Amino acid sequence: MRIGFFGDVMGRSGRKVVLERLPKVRDAQRLDFVVVNAENAAGGFGVTERIAGELFDAGADVLTTGNHAYDQRESLTYYEREERLLRPINYPASNPGRGSGVFQDGAGRSVLVVNVMCQRYMGAPVDDPFAAVDREIIAAPLGEVVDAALIDVHGEATSEKAGLGHFLDGRASIVVGTHTHIPTADDQILPRGTAYQTDAGMCGAYDSIIGMDKEEPLQRFVTKMPSARMTPADGPGTLSGLIVETDDATGLAVTVDPIRLGGALRETAPET
Repeated sequence: MRIGFFGDVMGRSGRKVVLERLPKVRDAQRLDFVVVNAENAAGGFGVTERIAGELFDAGADVLTTGNHAYDQRESLTYYEREERLLRPINYPASNPGRGSGVFQDGAGRSVLVVNVMCQRYMGAPVDDPFAAVDREIIAAPLGEVVDAALIDVHGEATSEKAGLGHFLDGRASIVVGTHTHIPTADDQILPRGTAYQTDAGMCGAYDSIIGMDKEEPLQRFVTKMPSARMTPADGPGTLSGLIVETDDATGLAVTVDPIRLGGALRETAPET
């Protein structure tokens, strides 16, 4: 199975590059299943039903989120209605929505997708991510109940993300980080067969400060005071993520490759 994951969609620029490029990438890379993190898609803060629908239409099978999951009030009821839109599983159980699901690709193969948020430096009231993910993996073991398993680890601390990667090595197909909006150069297959990358990077404008227009963040760095609301940068966007091929017999990774297309970053994509 060929699985694509694309990092945090950041504002209009991020939406534009995903809507323009994802359908072509899905076809050219022969992707069987696609997950997109959409937590910054609506003006940098959360996701709306309309935007989620556009991303699904462009080729996303599942949308994940993170600490901005509930920033758009209108999305609260949408989380309850749309099983393909996930919020971090270790939020309180009473929160709207769900944090995991088992989905089917076009060939009927089952894919477990889990959205989990780290605890360090996130300022969010979440439970232990290790225990939360462990429960999901035990309930739907790779190669027995599901054909593939992808874990979106939304977090600030690279150490915590790496810890979750090694904790899940051999039990998940893919463990990929989101949230910091900068693609890391550590895409690899861990010793027991799990594809890992600390952060997939964002889909958005990289001539920015982590996706935001540079002026206000710079003002805050220099003066230590806010002067206006931060807004997403509106330059050319980069589609950023990774593509993993799994072994249908075991669900473990065979190959892992970063993909970055368009915008300010040097382009890279796996050969097909």
